[in-house]
Amino acid sequence: MAVVKIIELIGSSPNGWSEATQNAVTEAARTIKNIKSVHVKRCTAKVENNKIVEYNANVKIAFIVQRK
Repeated sequence: MAVVKIIELIGSSPNGWSEATQNAVTEAARTIKNIKSVHVKRCTAKVENNKIVEYNANVKIAFIVQRK
């Protein structure tokens, strides 16, 4: 029987929400194995001088817990 754990992260990027999401997954993958899905909960952006300067993606990342 598999156990799935879900963590919540915020990824950021100067280039867009897709890259912000990928950055969150990439960072999580540095210490987590068996990532199975990502759910984007919310997208926000930081604005300076009427321009978007940073995109943020609040995500939930699901992965299978390995038992030893």
